[in-house]
Amino acid sequence: MYKTEAIGKASKEAPFEKIIIGREGTSDDDVDIDIKYCGYCHTDIHLVNNDWGVTDFPCVGGHELAGVAVKVGTNVKDIKVGDHVGVGYFVDSCFNCDYCKDNDEINCIKGMTGTSCGQIQYGRIKTDNGKYTYGGWSKKMTVNRRFISIIPKSYPLENAGPVFCGGITMFTPMFNYGASKGGLKVGIAGLGGLGQMGVLLAKAMGNHVTVISSSPRKIALAKELGADDYVAQSDEEAMKAATMTLDLIIDTIPASHDINPPLNLIKKKGTYVVVGVAPEPFKVSAFKLIVDQVKITGSATGGMKITQECINFVAKNNILQKIEMINTFDEMNHATEQLNKGNDSGVRYVIDMEKIFS
Repeated sequence: MYKTEAIGKASKEAPFEKIIIGREGTSDDDVDIDIKYCGYCHTDIHLVNNDWGVTDFPCVGGHELAGVAVKVGTNVKDIKVGDHVGVGYFVDSCFNCDYCKDNDEINCIKGMTGTSCGQIQYGRIKTDNGKYTYGGWSKKMTVNRRFISIIPKSYPLENAGPVFCGGITMFTPMFNYGASKGGLKVGIAGLGGLGQMGVLLAKAMGNHVTVISSSPRKIALAKELGADDYVAQSDEEAMKAATMTLDLIIDTIPASHDINPPLNLIKKKGTYVVVGVAPEPFKVSAFKLIVDQVKITGSATGGMKITQECINFVAKNNILQKIEMINTFDEMNHATEQLNKGNDSGVRYVIDMEKIFS
């Protein structure tokens, strides 16, 4: 078992600190990765603070990894030493259920294993605690080939990590509900980190994109990203004019909110996809569902096949979301404050793993 430096917390109340963790490969299907960059998003805060009651300590966050392959198992034929590779939200699954067999590992019936704070259960991960995973806020990681995406070398490595979180979260519903073919009228509700990536992806796919926000204050940002229209829910006339004009809405809003106003912008038989984890249940009229036959559903990240398609698409179209680098623990604490405030700018935070340990 090898030792590597990581950013961890000893308890919910403890500060971030440098710790030493142990990892080990389990088979010739593994790839050792020198992690160059790893994203820091609000999900990490929930995990390292044990907000969801699933975290053991000491814990290491991080599920937006981008790095370089430095050792490749003999069974791995399509990755070589020196390749740029990435890892997203999960690092193992059962392999045997219908979803795993269909490359949809995120929906594994027996449960996927999260990259950070996930319970080890299938024998393809080893850590010094023997129970749970350490995330990507570390210098080195060993992962089964199945859960690794190849990053085209044309794409900036520091931008790649967030693609495996926000990118695939937005790419999956667009793929599943027809937007990837272009020609749809797509609404993006909320213009934080997920929403900004959604606008970039939907436009690159050839869709007409409308940003739906609570107020007019993000109009300039929406236009900068390439949005065609902007509808502020506080503007009754604008909302009325946009009624039943959209084929698909992806709701990225993580705060409690009423979905009925944006739901009225969906065409009959349109689709409303929720990806933001709002803390309170939604209330929708049965009359609305029956008369307009709208579909309300949710979407997680995506399986490994579609994740590879996502990073390929992003690289081909040179989609670059704004990032802010974290090089010190003080900068990490500042990012924590901004994320807890709601990260109104929508910038994606990325840790430079070499600099933060220097």
